Amino acid sequence: MSDITPVRPPRHPGIYLLPNLFTTGAMFAGFYAIVVSIDGRFTDAAIAVFVAALLDGMDGRVARLTNTQSEFGVQYDSLSDLVSFGLAPSLVMYNWSLSNLREYGATWGRIGWAAAFIYAVCAALRLARFNTQVKVIDKRYFQGLASPAAAAVCMSFVWSMDKFGVSGVTLDKFTPFMAVIVGLLMVSNFRYYSFKSLPMGRVPFLWILIAVLVLVPFFVDPPRVLLVVFTLYLLSGPVVTLWGLAMHRKRPRRSVA
Repeated sequence: MSDITPVRPPRHPGIYLLPNLFTTGAMFAGFYAIVVSIDGRFTDAAIAVFVAALLDGMDGRVARLTNTQSEFGVQYDSLSDLVSFGLAPSLVMYNWSLSNLREYGATWGRIGWAAAFIYAVCAALRLARFNTQVKVIDKRYFQGLASPAAAAVCMSFVWSMDKFGVSGVTLDKFTPFMAVIVGLLMVSNFRYYSFKSLPMGRVPFLWILIAVLVLVPFFVDPPRVLLVVFTLYLLSGPVVTLWGLAMHRKRPRRSVA
């Protein structure tokens, strides 16, 4: 009889179920937004993208709380983000407004789908850049507008206009500029605060009061409150970055003896 212990085959790396369920839910919400926008249900499409953003924010936290982080989850989450915050917003905007440019001629029609494509490809580039720089960048800030925030700006705009009876046909000359500008901000070098350094444990009582003051207007008029909040966040990147550069230039240079 040999005393050699049999070598066990390497354990197959499994896939953690719970966090990836949230990621799958986010991807489904983005896919659903595309489908219902084809049927002309633009408010439902916009809400679906916000649901995707909510689920996307939960999957990483669930993975950290349950200690189920994995490289598979990171890559799957990135692909889900491309669907929910890249393809879904671009196609919702196309179905809502950009497709109407075809009525002005073939060239205008190409401008419509080109604007939607620019938004989608900028979201893809934003995600690829984030994945390659995640270990070296300052986690307090995003380089460029995050794709969920970009999607929130566009979808809150669509939601607000649809709620108050303003059709995409009325704004078809404005929507291409909006799609391209928001897309380019995703791949810009402007710094956006990530909110990852906010305290998650015990906080002063004032924080609770601020949260209530934010939530009450949201429940009164969700689309317009979201539009105002995310538009201000979109503008914060250029303002903060340019302000920082201006202050840096005003600092007196130390003379070398």
